[in-house]
Amino acid sequence: MPMSLRRFAVLLLELLTLTTFVSAQDRAAKKRVAPAYPELARRMHVGGAVKLQLDVDPEGQVKEVKIVEGHALLRDAAVTAARQWVFAKAPSKTVELVEVNFKP
Repeated sequence: MPMSLRRFAVLLLELLTLTTFVSAQDRAAKKRVAPAYPELARRMHVGGAVKLQLDVDPEGQVKEVKIVEGHALLRDAAVTAARQWVFAKAPSKTVELVEVNFKP
């Protein structure tokens, strides 16, 4: 029975995804910049983690940061810090999931 066009497209997309990204655990952070604690968050005793998705180029530079979850008062500081992180070189682009923690 011939493969449907839809199934072929799904398989092709899976194959392209596998060849485009290296696993996040294969890539170590060489430089992590600590976030500046926002003054309003400090005064309000807001703490916790901000989870981020980082798109990292083969040279280890963070190219894009997406917020996954975290308190609104902490998000901007976490993104600003994560944009300065540097990862080990890799053969291709990777997607890294990281947490930036804040303690009041």
